[in-house]
Amino acid sequence: MAARSAEKTKSSVGNTPNIGLSDKAREHSIQLLTTSLADTFVLYTKTRKYHWNVTGMHFMQLHLLFESQYEQLDNSMDEIAERIRQLGGIALGTLAEMQEHTALKEQPGINPDEKGMIADLVHDHETVIQSLREAADAVEEDDDMGTNDFFIGLMQEHEKAAWFLRAHLG
Repeated sequence: MAARSAEKTKSSVGNTPNIGLSDKAREHSIQLLTTSLADTFVLYTKTRKYHWNVTGMHFMQLHLLFESQYEQLDNSMDEIAERIRQLGGIALGTLAEMQEHTALKEQPGINPDEKGMIADLVHDHETVIQSLREAADAVEEDDDMGTNDFFIGLMQEHEKAAWFLRAHLG
């Protein structure tokens, strides 16, 4: 599957960036960024769903928290897609592609209570944090310090989001 993923994300324009990275290193970074884009998309979708459907004693507080978090995730998706393009790849753009590349699980038809929503989002943020930590290490080994720094920044955003959510669990 890794070869197929790299093939799908490989540049078809012919304008290969000459930025001091081997084609293999760029393609590896693109593959890891593609997973990050898909994970972010699924987490964005879940956060938005919970924003729309939250009820309970903390409705307004959680409604606003979820909104601020899905807006941050939306910005992150754009930045990830642009990083993929900077490296000469093609960014995913369909639901089917996102589902094929994500490690996160959706829960169609399941609408947990507010604590369940928070716990689910914490779990997903922590899954993404672990994935980004591994990705940062992997691209560092490829000497792609730009993508390493990029992954570290994303990881820090997810750590903060998870912290905000965990604070609601007590």
